[in-house]
Amino acid sequence: MDEILEQSLLYDFYGELLTEHQKDVYEQSVFEDLSLSEIARETGLSRQGVHDLVKRSRITLEEYERKLHLVEKFLSIKKKVEAIELLLDNYGKTEKDPEELIRQVREISDKIIEEL
Repeated sequence: MDEILEQSLLYDFYGELLTEHQKDVYEQSVFEDLSLSEIARETGLSRQGVHDLVKRSRITLEEYERKLHLVEKFLSIKKKVEAIELLLDNYGKTEKDPEELIRQVREISDKIIEEL
C-alpha cells in the first residue's frame, strides 16, 4: 500500500488517540507536506524535535494497528463490498439466475459479518 495512503488511514482510525500537539505536527508533516524546518519554525521546536515527534507519532499509530487491526478489517470489508458491487453491476450483462446472485451476495455479506 502507498505509504501516504497507509499513514492517512492510520491517522483516520487512530489519530484522535494522539495528543493535540502530536496531531498538529503530524498533520503538518504528512498531510500538508511541510518540511521539518518549516514545522520547527512554526512550532518552536528544533528540526530534530519535529523529526522525533513525527516518528514517535507514526510508531504509535502503527502500534495501535498491530493491536486492533481496524485498518486491516476496513480494507478487507471494503474489498468485499466492491465484490458485491461488481456482482450487481455484471448481473444485467449476463443471464445469471437471480437465486445464484442472491446466494453469492449472502456469502460475501456473511464473511463481512464474521469480520465485524
